[in-house]
Amino acid sequence: MEQLKILIIEDDADIREGVRILLESQNYLVEEAKDGKEGLELLTEDTDMVILDVMMPGMNGLKTCKEIRKRSFVPVLFLTAKTQESDKLIGLMAGGDDYLSKPFSYSELLARVQALLRRYRIYRGKEFIENSQREKWLEQYDIRINEEFNEVWVKDQEKELSDIEYKMLLLMMKHPKRIFSAQNLYESIWEEPYFYTSNSTVMVHIRKLRVKVEENPQEPVHIKTVWGKGYRFE
Repeated sequence: MEQLKILIIEDDADIREGVRILLESQNYLVEEAKDGKEGLELLTEDTDMVILDVMMPGMNGLKTCKEIRKRSFVPVLFLTAKTQESDKLIGLMAGGDDYLSKPFSYSELLARVQALLRRYRIYRGKEFIENSQREKWLEQYDIRINEEFNEVWVKDQEKELSDIEYKMLLLMMKHPKRIFSAQNLYESIWEEPYFYTSNSTVMVHIRKLRVKVEENPQEPVHIKTVWGKGYRFE
């Protein structure tokens, strides 16, 4: 029987040991890393799944996941102490496949692992690779984004967006009508801890983005402000 390889990236040694013992009891081959840098060094083509802690010193789990996605479509299960829906969204936007909040039961962890591996093995192969290589277009109203080449078109006119503006627009377009607070946007796009002063940074980039994609930036119809809550794409 094929032995599947699971990589655990977690800075808490006790959690790593507990998860490793559980998975090895189910005949999985387990590798351990104490941080994102070490985890990326251990990631290979033979890795079938990654269990990844979000809050780690140095390279956190979100940044680690984005680096993993540059190399592999392997399923990633986030472990985190954060439980808010917005935190889950940020993790999934970083490239994660599922999200398990601490503390968790070993039975729930095992069920998530088995489900992700089953899904991955079904779609891994030629069809999965071909689908991943196709040009991906996201279109909402008169705005179109080519996700493969990072192109943005508004009413058939290409717009030059900065990397930050592109990521901000893509995030909101993928989740229309969802309200993103300044903290949501800052932590998911800048990938840094949020402070109150970060509000002004977000506001400046929202203003610049509106100039490029709105017909009248003073009266935006797509990137709307929800007073006291944040921003949303309509």
